[in-house]
Amino acid sequence: MVYILFILVAGITLYTAMKLSTFADVLSTKTSMGGMLVGTILLAGATSLPEVTTSLSAVLIGNPDIAVGNVLGSNLFNLLVLATFDLYFRSTKLYEKIDRTHLYSAVLAIILTALALSGLVYSQTPAVFGVGIDMIGILVIYIAGLIYMNKKSSSMKPVVEPTTEKKSKKKPGNPHSDISLKKAIIGFAISALVIMGAGTALSILGDQIAVLTGLGSSFVGSFLIAATTSLPEAVSVYVALRLRNVNLAFGSILGSNIFNMLILVMSDFVYRDGSILNAAAESHITTGISITFLSLLVIYGIRRRPTTSLAMYLIPSILTVIVYFVTTYLLFIS
Repeated sequence: MVYILFILVAGITLYTAMKLSTFADVLSTKTSMGGMLVGTILLAGATSLPEVTTSLSAVLIGNPDIAVGNVLGSNLFNLLVLATFDLYFRSTKLYEKIDRTHLYSAVLAIILTALALSGLVYSQTPAVFGVGIDMIGILVIYIAGLIYMNKKSSSMKPVVEPTTEKKSKKKPGNPHSDISLKKAIIGFAISALVIMGAGTALSILGDQIAVLTGLGSSFVGSFLIAATTSLPEAVSVYVALRLRNVNLAFGSILGSNIFNMLILVMSDFVYRDGSILNAAAESHITTGISITFLSLLVIYGIRRRPTTSLAMYLIPSILTVIVYFVTTYLLFIS
């Protein structure tokens, strides 16, 4: 029964994510924010709500390993999503279509991951009022990074998104151009709340599956629950790319990976037995290293010059897929 409920909740999450990304596309085209900011802040935060409720619920039921594994596993899965769609839309060469301001998001994600890794490697991390100093560092750098990215985005010329409607005319190929801004805001908020509720259910069901299967909280949290709670990001990216809003797609993934690190901070505030990273299994170090390496591949993909060779262009995405499944296997055998 628990497996059926898990699949049912995952299906609800999937459907709601499709609506969420649709409303986000409307917001990016009918406001001055644009795809990069809407994706990095609004859509990324909303699609990460399952991770918020899952990790916090896991801490409350006494399973911090699932909380940490869910966050790091989701970040790893998000990078797989980006690579998979890059391979699927290979003729489009997505990395050559995005705004270079996404570099700031990728670099910030690496810095935050490095801080989390330090807490996993050094098991005696000092705590201030029960919160690890590594988590405090993540919080400070997260806020500073967002402020910096917002200033950088504001100082640059807005990118004209391919899905934007011209004045009041409905553009062919964009079925959502008739959705009003007010309806998009309300729909976005309702969808976010539904996804938040689904995340709580996924954490409870995932904890039961870990007990029933004997696979362990580290693997279940880093693979099964992480992949499921990342479904909103995957669907959001697909819908955004179908609408040719590449900046919204990339902003959603990279922004989610940044926001997910903030979830670790939230979880540590709830966890009252010292630093939550000190209570996590050492196997999460493997996940953190893989995330760092794949994030560097994303930076390489954004910075490199356009190439006429499709095979050369796809190498980073192919490597991402390989590293993801190797990491998953290492987690399984550990």
